[in-house]
Amino acid sequence: MKEQELLNLLVLQNLSGIGQINAKKLLEHFGSATHLFEANLKELLAVEGIGKKRLQSLKEATNFKKAEEELKFIKSNQIEVLHYKDHNYPYRLKQCIDSPILLFSRGKINLKNRPILSIVGTRQITSQGIAFCEQLISDLAPFDPVIVSGLAYGTDITAHKTALDQNLQTVACLAHGLNQIYPKVHQKYAEAIERNGGFFTDFCSYSTFDRKNFLSRNRIVAGLSEATVVIESAEKGGSLVTADIAHSYNREVFAVPGRPQDKFSKGCNMLIKQQKAQMITNAADLIYYLNWDVKSKKENQQTQLFIELEGNEKLVYEKLRELGKAEMDTLSLSCGLPTFKLASILVSLELSGCVRPLPGKQFEII
Repeated sequence: MKEQELLNLLVLQNLSGIGQINAKKLLEHFGSATHLFEANLKELLAVEGIGKKRLQSLKEATNFKKAEEELKFIKSNQIEVLHYKDHNYPYRLKQCIDSPILLFSRGKINLKNRPILSIVGTRQITSQGIAFCEQLISDLAPFDPVIVSGLAYGTDITAHKTALDQNLQTVACLAHGLNQIYPKVHQKYAEAIERNGGFFTDFCSYSTFDRKNFLSRNRIVAGLSEATVVIESAEKGGSLVTADIAHSYNREVFAVPGRPQDKFSKGCNMLIKQQKAQMITNAADLIYYLNWDVKSKKENQQTQLFIELEGNEKLVYEKLRELGKAEMDTLSLSCGLPTFKLASILVSLELSGCVRPLPGKQFEII
């Protein structure tokens, strides 16, 4: 991309009153940001839905001065700039009508042909929520998903840290420019995230830090992934906004249910009640709904896993081999195992590529 075109795009992205939808409309009409800024008022007004009021700030000198400073920042800090028509712009985000015309990136992010999962929730995550988040990501690790979140306190940072612990790629979406990390206490994770993932933002380094930025950031979190999981949430909160955005993008949304009286279960229960989210209680639920292919693992890895089955796992596997397929209650009686223990064994066998779930709560060997 030529420097002048990038400069003009930086101006366009940050013009007040224009927004990303109208910015794309203008770019489609004129073919480039450079041609757009060369157009006269009559030509600009010919674009449907673009009135004089929206164009007031189009050629203000201060906007170009800010863009020039941002261009210097980008060059001196090894920032990658992704144009919404670039081949390496995140595919799923590109499908969103309000995706940014420019996305700024730092790190080693690789989203190609990868399962991508956004995990969000309250900043005041409970010990149960932390345990669920850690177990979920750990159980999904064999599928090598990219874990996306917003680097906030609570659920977000739990998801990022667990992804790093599992050697999974993780992407933090920021509500500010790449000149800072917020909250500052999470600066200590920045280097590890950049080594195994990275950062995305559509905010420039000079952007004013504002609470409303977090709502804008949430559309990036929702738009990047094939599904969003809400771990815990009160009746109101940013994670519910992210879930609503993901729902509006026709993406899968999952929520972890809880007791009605628990403050940070009310939001999740509401999403399920309103049918905006599917209920999940473990990784196997998510794998089933997303149809992640257990067979995608290498055949020789599966053979090795079969050999290593011991104890109750071997017992359940052999019983399924004998029955062909069976419901959980049937397996429980046949194996002499309580259902709560059997459920855990089946998840382990499924993640190992040994069994798969079927409709009607049935299971069969692979």
